Amino acid sequence: MAKKKKETQETVEESVRKLTLEDIMADRFARYSKYIIQERALPDARDGLKPVQRRILYAMYEAKNTYDRPYHKSAKTVGNVIGNYHPHGDSSVYDAMVRMSQDWKITTPLVDMQGNNGSIDDDPAAAMRYTESRLARIANYLLMDIDRKTVEWTPNFSDEKLEPTVLPARFPNLLINGISGIAAGYATNIPPHNLNEIVSACMYRLEHPNCTLDELMTLVKGPDFPTGGIVMGKEGIRQAFETGRGKVIVRSKAAIESTRTVDQIVVTEIPYEVVKSNLVKKIDDIRLNKKVEGMLDVRDESDRNGLKIVIDLKKGAPSDTILNYLYKNTELQISFNYNVIAIVNKAPVQLGLLQAIDAFLAHREDVVLRRSAFDLQLKQERAHILDGLMKAVSVMDEIIAIIRQSKDKKDSKRNLMKRFEFSELQAEAIVTMRLYRLSNTDILELRQEDKRLKKEIKALQEIIQKPAVRIRKLIEELQEVNDEFVVPRRSSIQSEIDEIVIDEMAMIPSEQVMVCLTQDGYVKRVSLRSYNASSELFAGKKDNDVMVASGEINTRHKLLFFTDRGKYGYIPVHQIEEAKWKDLGTHLSGYLRLDDNEKIIAAFGVDAFTPKNHVVMVTKAGSIKRTPLSAFEVARPNKTMVCMKVGDLDALIKVEMSTSSADQVVLASRDGLGLQYNVEQIPENGLKTKGVKGMNLSAEDQVADLVVSDGAQQFILVLQEGQMKRMHASDFANVSRPAKGNRMFKLVKSRPGRLERLLTADRNYAFVADEKIEFKPSDIALMAPAATYSTPFGKLETMEWLPSLPMVPDGSWEPKKDEYKQVGLFEDA
Repeated sequence: MAKKKKETQETVEESVRKLTLEDIMADRFARYSKYIIQERALPDARDGLKPVQRRILYAMYEAKNTYDRPYHKSAKTVGNVIGNYHPHGDSSVYDAMVRMSQDWKITTPLVDMQGNNGSIDDDPAAAMRYTESRLARIANYLLMDIDRKTVEWTPNFSDEKLEPTVLPARFPNLLINGISGIAAGYATNIPPHNLNEIVSACMYRLEHPNCTLDELMTLVKGPDFPTGGIVMGKEGIRQAFETGRGKVIVRSKAAIESTRTVDQIVVTEIPYEVVKSNLVKKIDDIRLNKKVEGMLDVRDESDRNGLKIVIDLKKGAPSDTILNYLYKNTELQISFNYNVIAIVNKAPVQLGLLQAIDAFLAHREDVVLRRSAFDLQLKQERAHILDGLMKAVSVMDEIIAIIRQSKDKKDSKRNLMKRFEFSELQAEAIVTMRLYRLSNTDILELRQEDKRLKKEIKALQEIIQKPAVRIRKLIEELQEVNDEFVVPRRSSIQSEIDEIVIDEMAMIPSEQVMVCLTQDGYVKRVSLRSYNASSELFAGKKDNDVMVASGEINTRHKLLFFTDRGKYGYIPVHQIEEAKWKDLGTHLSGYLRLDDNEKIIAAFGVDAFTPKNHVVMVTKAGSIKRTPLSAFEVARPNKTMVCMKVGDLDALIKVEMSTSSADQVVLASRDGLGLQYNVEQIPENGLKTKGVKGMNLSAEDQVADLVVSDGAQQFILVLQEGQMKRMHASDFANVSRPAKGNRMFKLVKSRPGRLERLLTADRNYAFVADEKIEFKPSDIALMAPAATYSTPFGKLETMEWLPSLPMVPDGSWEPKKDEYKQVGLFEDA
């Protein structure tokens, strides 16, 4: 017993293989890859089918579920396929079967399905128990001659039956219906082509074996998608036909129509494999989000007569621009990438047009040879039998006597073969012959049949032996397919790719709106209609927030803003979310990246970033710089960018625009010192610089305000405690930069004043202090620099000015007097 156990243990130990994990993984993955490449995901170049498709078609053919017979339940076919040839899930088999029936997926459907087989909206097909199917008429040409030993056969998974490794295929299905699949390390993406063009190219290739690709391209224009569309890019098509890889642009077929009330974009063909419902939803999302102005409605009006998507536009809207925008931002236009990989000689190969046609024709020639050899053998056997039958007619009496004397059929055959030297086949035919065939007319039929057989045998021998005759036979059969199935081209071919040019400004309707921006970064766009209907003079905001800019601007302009940390950003006005006048608005972070704790200090409306205009910036520590407005424009304004380097203890406090070299820069400090000099004294610098010293300040002082004046004669000084005075521009020291300046108001030790704002006396002003107040410059006395003047306007620590939104270079917006009267804030002066 111990000895037997020891022998068993030694046997087990000897069978153990010591391998590294890397070797095991490599071996197993190589086997798996080989299986999915050859037996699942990639089509055979000969019949253009994946194994599951081939098994479905053969199972239907085997069950006599052909185009000329009644439909069978799809569940029955799926059961036959799973039970006999394809031991996988029923859903995968049914899905493959449904796809072969969808005329928007393949040019010539191979399965004729009755019932709901899905839709171009990606609706699923009805369950297999509800639908019925049979082979389409053209599928008969894939399976024709399969029972004449034309292809190789292999045992099925259970070794109970044989299945074909390829179908005889009388037409190049790989190119005509196209296919896509993903294997291990390989993927294929072959578009459909026109049947008549491809078959004609095959015939031309047979007639001219040395023809070039350019010659074939006179016949094959390019891909022909079942959903139509416009295929653009002749170079991409040629590259794909030459190498098997290439890229073409597929564009929807759309027309612009005009009715009495609206303009319309009518789409009648969409790109291949685009889900129509998703496309309509995407276009409607663009309309709802107002990414394109002028779109009123999107409707799917498709019916049994064909596809139709209607986009209603405002009368006079830029329809061409809108259509181009939709081409660029939706699947109304897609790129299709050729990647023609198929199995050739059991290996994946990249195929150009010539190689794909040659692979099919080589297969087809092999099929014809095999079929001819099979038919020749049958006919030669029949001719041999006919020789025996005709010989037997002349000695029939003796044959009958021999048969009567024999014991049984076997003995009869043996005696006949011995007496007349008949072969076994001839003897079998004689003993099984019916008596009526002994008539005199039967010998004439036998002779006619023998004559016909010899002619057919000769023809078959010529096909086998003479390549030229074989080629003629191939062309004849291809011509039969071409005549039987006339398929008009659906996709039109365009040599050049139309460049999509979108005039962004043309898509934006020119409309005057109100825009408000607060110090905390809340922005909103308000229609003039909503603004005029409101009784509130000041726009809605948070309690502790301050309005920085508010004014009328065009939707085609941009809102340029600056922060206290020396950064700037801008937003196209039409992109700002529309709101009501009393609403808070949307934070700037919803439009671009904005750092925390940054405060907005200024904003401007900009029509164009022209280099003749300059931005003048000053910090509280007295640094000043001048930069051309053109430097602020960027390709993607999706974040704030540096406009001036500002130290941690410093802050940008004021930004002004200069539109002329004659402008004067007026600076005022908190302690009441002021000066002025020409703007040209500030050197022109780039964005990422610190600037230069603009004003000399004492240790405790800082810049309070900056004004860039184009000739203002008077200024108003506003102190924090409500003190105001009006001064001549000539009272500000005209000096060279930098300087300390002269004093603008008298210091009172018991009540020292601090300058808050420096205003030009060329407009009326309004602010909120203890109450809402409006004043005219003439309300303030014109005084000498050393004098002071106090006005009872309330404490300015709680002040909120009614801000303006300056336009560059169009000046600034200013509230009209009747707007104040409308809300009942002021009486007439």
